[in-house]
Order: sequence, then structure tokens, then C-alpha cells
Amino acid sequence: MKPAPFAYVRAASLDQVFDLLARHGDEARLLAGGQSLVPTLNLRLSAPALLIDINGLDELAGIAVENGGLRIGALTRQRMVEGSDEVARHCPLLKMAMPYIAHPAIRNRGTIGGSIAFADPAAELPACAVALGAQIELQGAGGLRRVEAAQFFRGLYETDLHPGEVVTAVRIPTGEGYRSAIAELARRHGDYAMIGLAAHARLDGRTLADARLVFFGVGAKPVRAHGAGVALEGRAVDDSSIAAAKAALAGDLEPIGDLHASAATKLHLASVLTGRVLRQLAAEVR
Repeated sequence: MKPAPFAYVRAASLDQVFDLLARHGDEARLLAGGQSLVPTLNLRLSAPALLIDINGLDELAGIAVENGGLRIGALTRQRMVEGSDEVARHCPLLKMAMPYIAHPAIRNRGTIGGSIAFADPAAELPACAVALGAQIELQGAGGLRRVEAAQFFRGLYETDLHPGEVVTAVRIPTGEGYRSAIAELARRHGDYAMIGLAAHARLDGRTLADARLVFFGVGAKPVRAHGAGVALEGRAVDDSSIAAAKAALAGDLEPIGDLHASAATKLHLASVLTGRVLRQLAAEVR
């Protein structure tokens, strides 16, 4: 299929983007990497009257270490993140996540901001943002604001983006002593995950603290397993603590069954991934 007819503008500035969004409202869509938008256009699941191409806005791309954290511009390509020394040094979870995202051809064009704004519940980057305690930087004609990732993702493809706003960057705090791990289960490499888990925790020797286990592919948005995190607090990663974290999952997760797996199967797979990811964390401190 081919998309329905639409008008096209290659934006020259953010102010022009804000003006076009104000004038066209829900009839306008932003084009960044296009790895989600273009398929929906071709399937006519999206039929905007206007497509606003923001790829020429160089100020929205780039990776910088600033103010005790990492700032990644929304137009930064996923392959750039994958190969970044700054990301590897200050935010290894993102580097670990990149190979799970589709295939290199997709990551060459896909953007950080596009994945965050699209908010697919089976995508890796929204879950990583929540696990890392990231802030999503949003800008509109009224100015700039920052929203915690945990509050940004509201539901199925639903975010805290207000009308006329654009995701401009993701800000990730860097903390001493933290370790990260990620794993997912998919039918084929590069497919969307049936279920996945991104984890970020502080380790004092071998003892865990502030363990953030965030699942994707289990609900309408990234789901943090708070009970499992509490079960791990102040404990070393061993068979006993892993069993306690797994036992807590029944209270943390209410998986949604889909064409890939039933809710009961997803809960079982969540337990499997919890063991794998926690052992990854433990392996980093041996």
C-alpha cells in the first residue's frame, strides 16, 4: 500500500515547527527517523494532512556530558548511541540495549527521540529511560520543561507530550557504583520483544541497593517491578535473593496476553528474565 496524500515541509527551525504544529494541530506529524511512522503511513494507519520533516535541525542531535549527566539529543541516531564512547562510559545500559533494537539498517535511521515519543510498550528505550531515572526534555512555543521518564509514559502509545510540544532530548543522570543489565525474549532477533527487562542498581561490594527492574512487553507502558526491587534491597545477588525477587513479580506485574504469548506465559518468562538479568549484574562485580 501507499500512504494517503499529504503536504510536506522540511523545517528550518524549531520555531517553524512550533508554528506549524499550532496551525495544523492533530493533522500534522513529525518525521524524524521514520522507522515507525513510515510503515503506519503506508498501511494508512496514519493519515496526516501535513508531514513536518525535522531532520535538518542539527541542534536536536548529539551526545554531551554536562551537569553531572548525559544529554542525548532527540535526533541522535541509534547507531551513533551504539558506537559512542561517552555512552559506553557513562550509560552502559543504552549501549547494551542497542543490539536488541531491530537491525543495523533500522538503527542507522531510528532516533532516540522518535522511540521515546512513539512509546511502544515493547520497545527497549522507554524501559531503559525509566530504569535509568532519565528526564525527557520537551519544548514548545511556551518554553522548555522536563518530565521524569516514569511519569512521561502514561499508557498504550500515550505520553505526557502536550499539543505543540516536541521531544528535544533525553537527560540521564550518572551515578557512581551503578551497574546495568538487559535481556529480552523474541521469536527472532530483531523482532519486537515478547518480554524484556532492563535493570539498573547500585552495588556496594556485592550488595544491591536502589534496584530498578523495568519490564517491557508486559503492559501498556514500561512497568517497574517495585516489589522485586524491595526484595533485593541490601542483599547480595544469590539464589535466595533471586528467588525472593521472582516471588514478588506476581504482585508487580499484570501481563497483557497477546498473539505472542498468554498472560501466564509472560509472567513465567518475566521470572526467567529476572534470574538472567540479576546474574548479569552479579557477573559484573566478580
